[in-house]
Amino acid sequence: MTMTGYFTHPSFRLHEMTPGHPECPQRLDAIDDRLLIAGLDMVLNRRTATPAATSDIELAHDRMYVAAIRGLNAELKEAIAAGGADTLQIDPDTSINVHTWTAALHAAGAATDAVDAVLAGEFKTAFCAVRPPGHHATRNQSMGFCFFNNVAIAAKYALERHNLKRVAIVDFDVHHGNGTEDICKDDNRILMVSFYQHPFYPLDWKHSNSPNMVNLPVPAYTKGMDIREMIEAAWIPRLEAFKPELICISAGFDAHREDDMGQLGLVENDYAWITHRIMDVAKRHAQGRVVSCLEGGYVMSALSRSVEAHIRAMADV
Repeated sequence: MTMTGYFTHPSFRLHEMTPGHPECPQRLDAIDDRLLIAGLDMVLNRRTATPAATSDIELAHDRMYVAAIRGLNAELKEAIAAGGADTLQIDPDTSINVHTWTAALHAAGAATDAVDAVLAGEFKTAFCAVRPPGHHATRNQSMGFCFFNNVAIAAKYALERHNLKRVAIVDFDVHHGNGTEDICKDDNRILMVSFYQHPFYPLDWKHSNSPNMVNLPVPAYTKGMDIREMIEAAWIPRLEAFKPELICISAGFDAHREDDMGQLGLVENDYAWITHRIMDVAKRHAQGRVVSCLEGGYVMSALSRSVEAHIRAMADV
């Protein structure tokens, strides 16, 4: 059993999009309740995230894009003061309220704080219970509930601020981490491995042929055992050859068979198995160092049970 850092912030519960939106504050409540019931507080060291510096966010995002998100927040405040709506729509499924900018800064900050703590040896592993999620945010576009790409920022931060030479990104969300691909393609210091349902959101994404991307599109209704076989055949050899010094995870749990956001067939044992295989690689090459950031997962019971399984595997309990 090892202590796992647990990074979160109160602003994550204040960021809200439209009423009834699946990416809602109650997701974090469900996770917290489950971890408490499961008795996992004994292996968690809870930390309050600090806001990321804009210079660190700009390791992954264009400066003008970061300024534009800040500007939208100011624009919304002015609109509310003038009696306007309290949310501003960015695209058909993504909007901001007055707390989104702060939440997004702290979500990226949770990821960089976790990198600092893990690389300083405070923990071997860390889980960032963050909102908004990040893996659809490209270098210069917010989409798919995402504004800043927390995992891409964490990876670039580890490379640029801590002088690591190799960082792996693992993404097991049901949707493709197109934003992470956009930011990290052709950066040979990063290896990204993922699986995702295809065809699925984002439907119009043009995949890169960059050699540092190992992306596995799978059809709807693919079950966990098939995913495990693909991971053994495609991910593990590349990760072993890459020898990452740190592994960052985009931990989406919407590939669970109970989650109607997608149509894949994973269960908690699959997430535990995937996490154990990631930990195996981390122990061999990265001194066991893993930073995981919450992405998707929209059915509360399935999400919370899956996060429990994921954290148990990281903490080795």
